Amino acid sequence: MDNRVVVTGIGVISPIGTGKESFWDGLKRGLSGIRPVSLFDVSRYRSKQAGEIPEFDPKTFLGQKGIRHFDRTSLLITAATGMALGDASLDHCYGEEDLGIVLGSTFGSIESISTFDLEALKEGPNYVNPMDFPNTVLNAPASRASIFCQAKGLNSTVSTGETSGVDAIIYATDFLKMGRIKAVLAGGVYGLTRDIYWAAYRAGVLSGSKDSNVEICAPFDKRRNGIVLGEGAAIVLLETLEGALNRGARIYAEVKGYGSAFNPTRSGSEDLGGGVRAVSAAFQEAGLEAKDISYISANANSSINGDKMETVVIKESFGDYARKVPVSAIKSMTGDCLDASGAMQCVACIMAINEGVIPPTINYREFDPQCDLDYVPNKKREIPVRHAMVQSFSYTGNCSSLILSRLS
Repeated sequence: MDNRVVVTGIGVISPIGTGKESFWDGLKRGLSGIRPVSLFDVSRYRSKQAGEIPEFDPKTFLGQKGIRHFDRTSLLITAATGMALGDASLDHCYGEEDLGIVLGSTFGSIESISTFDLEALKEGPNYVNPMDFPNTVLNAPASRASIFCQAKGLNSTVSTGETSGVDAIIYATDFLKMGRIKAVLAGGVYGLTRDIYWAAYRAGVLSGSKDSNVEICAPFDKRRNGIVLGEGAAIVLLETLEGALNRGARIYAEVKGYGSAFNPTRSGSEDLGGGVRAVSAAFQEAGLEAKDISYISANANSSINGDKMETVVIKESFGDYARKVPVSAIKSMTGDCLDASGAMQCVACIMAINEGVIPPTINYREFDPQCDLDYVPNKKREIPVRHAMVQSFSYTGNCSSLILSRLS
């Protein structure tokens, strides 16, 4: 378990940019990717916006052949996987059996499942298109991406809800530390679907879904009234430090420490134990203290209770240092991309470490006494970043924290 794990490649497709440079430039500029939904009809809903990826053409990344039966989620992650491999200049440094994929994906296959089942119910099971069936299983996106890049060493899907992207990176890191594989692509993906949008709207968690609500994505701001959904794919190539050095790879950051916990009472409660335990475990794994963290990439998604609770978790975990550490929420720009959000936050932290820039929390205007930390409002901040922490929490109680560090 002495192997150190580093990031050597990045692939990202987001509402604010495709590719790490475009994504990072959008974050630094405080660019909002939230726009009117065009993928499906929302005319009957009060909520009408999402962090939708504009003009995504999979053929640009994947070519013409073999993708006709991919659903949107599989297309997004397969394209991002190709980007990460190209960014890492991996070539043939590892054999096919030495490369694996671990993907966070919980919600992305639901529309494929419902569409397939509805057709079977209407027309009968003998009349459905069998080529559409593979999209109905949760591991379809990971399998499609693995086939595309010929990764035969490990294929796994992590379905822990909103923490899936971070949990996939944690799981992959453990495999590398145990010496069970040499390189792993890990991250998360969610393609915006009518089913999830409708479910969130009916549950009343979308901004603008209730009478008199203004539709806004404003984490930590007093005006926040619910989430705005987004979509995207983010994946990183992880290798052992020894392997990366041996092949002369560019090293972006080190996976320094992580922790996971579960709060079975978190939904609708004030129990913060899981979040605090996850942060504590990450500190212990990394051998760091609160004062060592340069930046926190917050889970905050403009939820009234969620943002408040995360603020309390930071206060309890960081003590007196809580008011000194910069905290920002990139979901203010991308929307809540569910499985992909945690992985996008990891990319943001990696870029912050490399450039010494912290992305802002945009749409921040009105102070909330219950959210009273330094949220880097509206403008980027240029400071050295050595250790960055990603916070990821799910509605059903999963809590994960991941520390990424500059290699030393």
